[in-house]
Amino acid sequence: MSDTDDERQLSDTDSVAEVEFADIAQLLADLPSRIDGVVTRQAAHMPEGEALREQQRAWTFADLEAATADVARQLAASAVRPGDRVLVVGENCAALVALLFGIARLDAWPVLVNARLSAHEIDAIAAHCSPRRTLYLAHVSVEAAAHAARHRATEPFVIGTMGNLLMGPLDNECLPEPLPADPAKQVGALIYTTGTTGDPKGVMLTHRNLLFVARVSSALRRLGPGDRVYGTLPISHVYGLASVCLGTLYAGACLQLEARFTPKAFAHALAHCGLTVAQGVPAMYVRLLKYLETAGEPFAAPQLRFVYAGGSPLDPALKADVEQLTGLTLHNGYGLTETAPTVTQTRLDAPRRDCSVGTALPGVEIRVVDSAGGPVAPGESGELWVRGPNVMRGYYRNEQLTARTIDADGWLNTGDMARIESDGAVFIVGRTKELIIRSGFNVYPGEVEAVLNAHPAVTHSAVVGRAVKDNEEVVAFVELAAGRKASVEELARFAQDRLAPYKRPTEIVILEALPASTTGKILKHQLRAMAKTRAPVGRAR
Repeated sequence: MSDTDDERQLSDTDSVAEVEFADIAQLLADLPSRIDGVVTRQAAHMPEGEALREQQRAWTFADLEAATADVARQLAASAVRPGDRVLVVGENCAALVALLFGIARLDAWPVLVNARLSAHEIDAIAAHCSPRRTLYLAHVSVEAAAHAARHRATEPFVIGTMGNLLMGPLDNECLPEPLPADPAKQVGALIYTTGTTGDPKGVMLTHRNLLFVARVSSALRRLGPGDRVYGTLPISHVYGLASVCLGTLYAGACLQLEARFTPKAFAHALAHCGLTVAQGVPAMYVRLLKYLETAGEPFAAPQLRFVYAGGSPLDPALKADVEQLTGLTLHNGYGLTETAPTVTQTRLDAPRRDCSVGTALPGVEIRVVDSAGGPVAPGESGELWVRGPNVMRGYYRNEQLTARTIDADGWLNTGDMARIESDGAVFIVGRTKELIIRSGFNVYPGEVEAVLNAHPAVTHSAVVGRAVKDNEEVVAFVELAAGRKASVEELARFAQDRLAPYKRPTEIVILEALPASTTGKILKHQLRAMAKTRAPVGRAR
């Protein structure tokens, strides 16, 4: 495959088939060596093509290439070296994209964190990765400005028309990481997990990891220069980074940036900004539906052609509601930070009515095994393992955890329970650590959540296990829709009619809002702690 073929935008069934059945080794060989090569290629191929849009301002690929070069020059002049970590505290904006590419151009490691993280969380990340420099996107985020003030960051860092940033002092204690001889092993981004398990980890994603996912997933979505993609998922999160940001730009499409999600802005962008592709987490669509209902605002999306949900489990009732609203299939996928992130994805030419997360990406292998590591029959549940060009290099400064997660043959244990049907469709059942064993029976939280979410008054639910004497209980936390009412007793009766006795919640707790990360992922470790404090001593079921 030539560079010209690689740059040709994929927008029809034949192009999708090309990616589906191409020589993966050749596809990998044709990728740029670093993520900033995406901008260089597009600037050479279509310099006046619109790359980024932020509010009323737009930047072409030529503009983005110039900004990338400017960032690299300024950072090199500020004593940033290959192998250094550069921490970026901010929210989505054009400057963040330029920083990502400019840091990569120096062979330094971008460490992107959302400014809405707490001071404790950001300081813990900084202590772990030891950044040479820290940049604060104070021009788009009051939280970033507050963190900059805490750290006495006053040095200006200007990226042309993209914004005036603040840079922290040089850390002379920082030691650069060695550059690997194999460019495929060079780290393209160090992403810290959102902490849904309460234990954040630094995931080393290589340039090849990120570019492989950008290349293949964007092709499967048939992205091209005529597309405009909504960029509200935080680029500091791997979904927003690889699939949304890099995937969009790799295809020569335009990324419409939004610093933070609001359902009002989402509805406006769909109606008036020419969006053709909407990617989000399920919680975004829940909030959009709630907003349209409470505001009495009609839905309009005249150019929308593709709608996708990922990042957390998709509920059948939500899928049906979004499809009725948009008239389009709500596509689904599965991934995790450690796989950059995409593992499986539903296909445009094979829409599904169920909530399968689709089939594995071309070039990605998956298997489901039992507790002894042996294969399970099609349709049976087990632990999901993944191998392919999307699998991370490892956890930063944690070789033991890396060895426990990736075996000697390159297979990564996702920690998720799944089943694979005979047609290759994957269904995620739940997380291994979330599995609840009640009176000897396995209870997968997703099953219980799907039932509760089907109640008309319920917006979200999250189910966790609670240890009691010689057993485990099922505890369900529920968030009600705006203007709707339901009692705990009513919800319990609803679940009783639809769940086996051992799956029924021992306790249902109604909350005003479920705790969630900045990407909308439910923070179950907080709910487990809450459930534990509510447990009557010695009770067993």
